[in-house]
Amino acid sequence: MTANDLLTYAQRLQALAQAGLAYTANVYDRERYEEIRAIGVNLLAELTDEPFEKIVRVFASESGYQTPKVDVRAVLTRDGPEILLVREKIDGGRWTLPGGWADVGYTPFEVAAKEALEETGLIVRPLRLLALFDKRRHAHPPQPWYIYKAFIHCKIEAGSLLQDTPETMGARWFREDELPHTELSTDRTTTSQLETVLKLAADPNSKTLCD
Repeated sequence: MTANDLLTYAQRLQALAQAGLAYTANVYDRERYEEIRAIGVNLLAELTDEPFEKIVRVFASESGYQTPKVDVRAVLTRDGPEILLVREKIDGGRWTLPGGWADVGYTPFEVAAKEALEETGLIVRPLRLLALFDKRRHAHPPQPWYIYKAFIHCKIEAGSLLQDTPETMGARWFREDELPHTELSTDRTTTSQLETVLKLAADPNSKTLCD
């Protein structure tokens, strides 16, 4: 059994415990589901780099039926072909696509445009969804939360490229041949994903990829 298998089981334990707590009216069942949740939290703390206290805080704040979190990434390209990456302050200046968690009250396209503006200073118009990936199926480091990643191709309309924002500490265009040698924020973006979305963005007739 691999570490990824164990992580999947721990995530399932969390999801089942949370659903049980949401729907059961039996006090004894609630105690059992709380115990299952505690087991899941301990497993997740062992299998990931997230602090135990953070895992407890995040999961304890959730209720109802658990669903995957959604990470939205804005894909900005230009002739070359080149793709725009930003340096994440929270990850030591490693490079990634602009983006972040989907916000309640925003459509996926609106999230992509908002994140692009906040992290690059560019006003963009989302064009189409290039790919929807299950993070577990790609070469990301393990994380407690089960995540879907949406890559949305955007066209630059206005603005100027910022080199410092509250979340980023640089931005620049990368050629495809540079990507394998770039220090990426692999929790957010992998080389394979960048190469894939760059190709999809270059072909307006390409089909959306979905795991």
